Amino acid sequence: MARDLVVRDQPEPRIAQTLFLLLVLADLSLRTLGEVTIDEVLTDSPWPLLGLVLVLVAQVCAAFTPWARAPTWLLAALPVVDLAAVGLLRLSPDGGGAGILAVLPSIWLVWQYGLRGAFVAAGAGLAFLGVTGIAYFGLHGATLSRSVLDPVVAALVSGAVWALLTSVRLGQDEASRRSSQLATALEELNQARAFSNAIFESVDVGLVLVDSEGEYLAINDRLQDFLSLAFPDGHAGRAGQVGEIFAADGQRRLARHEMPSLRASRGEEYDDIRMWVGADPEARRALSVSARSVRDGGGELVGAALAYKDVTEFMRAMDLKDDFVATVSHEFRTPLTSISGYISLLLDEADRLEAEDVRYLEIVARNTERLKHLVTDLVTSAKVDARPMDVESAPAILTDLVSSAVDSARPAADAKQLTLTLTQPRHLTAVVDPQRFVQVVDNLVSNAVKYTPHGGRVEVRLAGFDDHVELTVSDTGVGIAPEERDRLFTRYFRTQDAESSEVPGVGLGLSISKKIVESHGGRIEVDSSDQGTTFLVWLPLVLDFDDASQDWEAVSRPMTAVADEPESVEVL
Repeated sequence: MARDLVVRDQPEPRIAQTLFLLLVLADLSLRTLGEVTIDEVLTDSPWPLLGLVLVLVAQVCAAFTPWARAPTWLLAALPVVDLAAVGLLRLSPDGGGAGILAVLPSIWLVWQYGLRGAFVAAGAGLAFLGVTGIAYFGLHGATLSRSVLDPVVAALVSGAVWALLTSVRLGQDEASRRSSQLATALEELNQARAFSNAIFESVDVGLVLVDSEGEYLAINDRLQDFLSLAFPDGHAGRAGQVGEIFAADGQRRLARHEMPSLRASRGEEYDDIRMWVGADPEARRALSVSARSVRDGGGELVGAALAYKDVTEFMRAMDLKDDFVATVSHEFRTPLTSISGYISLLLDEADRLEAEDVRYLEIVARNTERLKHLVTDLVTSAKVDARPMDVESAPAILTDLVSSAVDSARPAADAKQLTLTLTQPRHLTAVVDPQRFVQVVDNLVSNAVKYTPHGGRVEVRLAGFDDHVELTVSDTGVGIAPEERDRLFTRYFRTQDAESSEVPGVGLGLSISKKIVESHGGRIEVDSSDQGTTFLVWLPLVLDFDDASQDWEAVSRPMTAVADEPESVEVL
């Protein structure tokens, strides 16, 4: 009963009145302990009996009144009648302790009507307890104290209860508001999750989420199709599993440490890693994989997201294009060789020709050589892209190869009044493909010369270390924009500055150089700013120790080409 009274927003009249009746009966029963009977309690003074009658009438009204349809003021009548009954129950010679019972109807009024109920309880308490008590007992002694303090205490208790109820109701309102906000947020979260799942499953890209331990957290249907090709016997749901997965050349099977999912689970981020999945040449698919790491608020790695894009048609189209380019370029070679040969024959007879005719032939010869280089680059690019490059490694004197390439670039540097320097050991031998290595040096040095303004500086350095060789080519040119560096080694890509300055070229040199370096087990890197650009070529070092002339003493060979000093100066 008490729980039903407390948990409601407003007191239940039947329960509250019944509780008050029980307390009244308890008060009367306690008065009879000892030698006093209940008859004596009710007959010594008519007022307690009248108070009991009021309580019983209020109980009957509470039991049979349809409170759902009753007016609000009628509900307030019950606790007011109860206060009047308490005032009458106190009017007996022994005084009794019924005054404390005024707290219950006071709380009832406050609970039902708030601050207004507190004022009503205070007024009714003073009227029915204070005034009647003073009128009956007089202004003296303990009876005066009881007549004044009982209604005051009831009023204070009702005020405290009102404050407590106000705080509780405010807390309930706040909790209800927060609960509503939480429900709204959960609904929005569920909607966002539904949209995310729809996007996750509808995109034509394979998606997978992995944690930092390499466990697959979620994959979509598109990726499942790719996994079925790569792992016909089933996938374990962990990064790094080896299957029918091949490198971009379609031939070499990827090792575990090369698997994109394993690399991503370790925090590596990358774009456009190409590979083939599937053993059947007809059914296999080419994929381009990109990955981004996921970190918590503290920067700790918690996982990664990977996207697998089907680029099969693109890769096959590139193969067809490469075959076409190789075929056309090969067909160009024969007539160009013939033209170049006849021009050489004519120039051998230059003393029998007019000076103007010789000049014309030299122009034709230069452009023929340029066209031959272009055809060579096209053929090389078509052969090496997405395929292993054949290298014919042999012991080679790197210092001689680099010196030859730098000497070839001197006429162009002379024309632009550039300072071209070479710093390298006296003698350095390593196992490389000499022709391919010279091709890399030629590409880097010629690019540095082409993109460095008049009067600038180009520095070439070759250095040997315990396990590798480093070749650096630095210039004071225009630099490369950060957004263009990622595409710098892509075939046919040229920077915006190269296009605007009309520097000749088709954008194949760096892509070919990168492929050559990687075929030697090395790497090529670039660092650029508005002060210039530096290319670094790193190659694993295989020394020819049978050559007793290996000497690590460096020699600097500054080569400066200026108008009034036609010959370069060698300084030790």
